[in-house]
Amino acid sequence: MPKHPLFAIMGQKTSSENKAERMTQTEKKDIYNLLKAASSCVLGYIPQEYCGGEPDFQDDVISSEKQKSGGMTLESIERKIKACKNCPLSNTRTNAVPGEGVENPFVLVVGEGPGEDEDLSGRPFVGKAGQLLDKMLAAISLDRKCNCYIANIVKCRPPKNRTPMPQEADSCSGFLQAQIHILKPKAILAMGRTAVQNLMKTEQGINSLRGKILDFNGIPLLATYHPSALLRDQSLKRPAWDDLKVFRTKLEEICPEYAKSFDEARKEN
Repeated sequence: MPKHPLFAIMGQKTSSENKAERMTQTEKKDIYNLLKAASSCVLGYIPQEYCGGEPDFQDDVISSEKQKSGGMTLESIERKIKACKNCPLSNTRTNAVPGEGVENPFVLVVGEGPGEDEDLSGRPFVGKAGQLLDKMLAAISLDRKCNCYIANIVKCRPPKNRTPMPQEADSCSGFLQAQIHILKPKAILAMGRTAVQNLMKTEQGINSLRGKILDFNGIPLLATYHPSALLRDQSLKRPAWDDLKVFRTKLEEICPEYAKSFDEARKEN
């Protein structure tokens, strides 16, 4: 039976982000019968496209992952971040830096904000601090290419790499919360004071928060020194390593074989 143009419209969900409604099988049948009756009345006969039996209509469905995330995707959040004008940081950025990593990460790594290298590339942690971060993660069998996602408290570079102001962090908090909701990490590694204070909504300093497992809405979270701090002060490397060992123990508790994907990725490379 030839396919009526309107059948295609009824048979799939619109791709527009502004239309979250889905049509049921019954709604599609009602529209079909209405169109059939209207066409027959106007023409005086039943059009060929309505002959041969009623189409097999089905309820519109979306993937289980999109259902869990309320229809949001990392791509849709990324587009919103790149178009964001919620705070003055958007006026001085070269590129917004949404984040980078796998879509189903075991660990979410959260830093402070983009630096100069990140602002130019649009990628998180790619400068000297990023290179050190990659080494720190590798030491506990984590990697942005196989089991991590890396994001920041703010998505645009603060001028001269200064600490983000509270209103700037607040303007970006919705994006990070949406990413956490979509990614559903099993654990979070907060790099530095700004990251852990904003995530945990506290004014406690990094020295009192680091090295112990905290609870972020049911997700285990550990804070340690930011890689930039380690580059400035070599004496912080030992306590940072102690923090990472605590985090690794927690990861092994959550999933004893979590390092398998990391080891397999290293063998392939």
